[in-house]
Amino acid sequence: MIALTSAQGRTYGVFGLARSGTAVLRALQAGGGRAIAWDDSAERRAEAEALGARILPLERWPWEEIASLVLSPGVPLTHPEPHPVVRAARDHRVDVIGDVELFMREVTRSDPPRIVAVTGTNGKSTTTALITHLLKSAGVPAEMGGNIGRAVFDLAPPKTGTVYVLELSSFQIDLTPGLKPTVSVLLNISPDHIDRHGSLENYAAIKRRVFKGLGKAGTGVIGVDDPLSAEICTAISSNGVGRVVPISVGKVPGQGVSVIDGVLFDGLTTPATEILDLRRCPALPGPHNWQNAAAAYAAARALTGNVAALVRGLESFPGLPHRMEQVAQIGPVLFVNDSKATNADAAARALACYENIFWIAGGKAKEGGIASLAPFFPRIAKAYLIGTAAQAFAQTLEGQVPYEISGELPRAVDAAHRDALVTGAPSPVVLLSPACASFDQFRDFEDRGDQFRALVQARKPDKGDAAA
Repeated sequence: MIALTSAQGRTYGVFGLARSGTAVLRALQAGGGRAIAWDDSAERRAEAEALGARILPLERWPWEEIASLVLSPGVPLTHPEPHPVVRAARDHRVDVIGDVELFMREVTRSDPPRIVAVTGTNGKSTTTALITHLLKSAGVPAEMGGNIGRAVFDLAPPKTGTVYVLELSSFQIDLTPGLKPTVSVLLNISPDHIDRHGSLENYAAIKRRVFKGLGKAGTGVIGVDDPLSAEICTAISSNGVGRVVPISVGKVPGQGVSVIDGVLFDGLTTPATEILDLRRCPALPGPHNWQNAAAAYAAARALTGNVAALVRGLESFPGLPHRMEQVAQIGPVLFVNDSKATNADAAARALACYENIFWIAGGKAKEGGIASLAPFFPRIAKAYLIGTAAQAFAQTLEGQVPYEISGELPRAVDAAHRDALVTGAPSPVVLLSPACASFDQFRDFEDRGDQFRALVQARKPDKGDAAA
């Protein structure tokens, strides 16, 4: 873990005591700082008290003692309205930050390490993990955290050559005004979290801040296949960033990295060089993963010249759970866990990769529903709808895709497997790609995916049927 030595003798307010908040408490304790903390969970409050925090309800916080409020990313900062703790902090002129901002203040005080910041509506977890894997394949010590895996203060302290690869949500960027990456990556922008940012324009503006602290020595990697990201690419290219590397699937941007018909090209030098046929990378199927691969290659390429090692890393990348994870092959039926697809744009990426799909979808709907997925409807043999979105999704599918309202995941898995076998479709795929948040029936998307995996594994006649 990283001790927060810059906080020695100071008091911080920590509101929200999940993974990142608890890590901040440990870092403060190790660095000689103090914390006043609160969470709605009595269990988390007890854990925080054991870490030396003073547990006080908000109305009793001594704001005159508090240097900064460290806010959980899940607590509303601006929309639909600021949380009362945010209002109280602002009333007392206490700055409101997140754990990543504290991390930046700690590790950049002297001899700052290299930092890769990765954001985007979709693909950021896979890209973050892939960058880390590529750097390690090239012999570069890399630590991965942020919105994926470990909280930033649970990472190892910086050593010579360390690169921190951080996945950052829009919520985290909004709480990190001092972000100073070596490499910034923006994959794409599509409507998401509008309830938390007020508008798509606000959401895009926050994503753009990932490039704000780059400076003339930094590298900005940005997807140009959606209009909002392309506009940002044009804007930052004339904004003093050292180098801007556009990435595209299907187009060849100047001085960028592209994927054409599945083949990765490095255009950072002239002429462009063919790097790898990504169809040889089993954990990176489909155009959306090709975008992830292009971004990860460009980011890692900015930190190492060992292209041969990067190629080996792309080929050996094992993938991530819940992102088009091939759970099992039972007879002719392939079961795929894409629980991370929490919106329609993410689900489209999975639907584009398969035919004869027996699609499990639904949950807590995001804005826009699934109308945008109509071009993929011919690939769907039947849909099995779960969660609170089931009725709305049924209305969209009516007359276009056969469906049944399963309600719950076990019933959907049963029905989808049965129908995939009975219809006799060639190479049928039971695909969990919900296009919804999970919070109506599950703790999170990991819980949803884990339950799907367990249901599928329970259907296997023996271990020899698994397909990793």
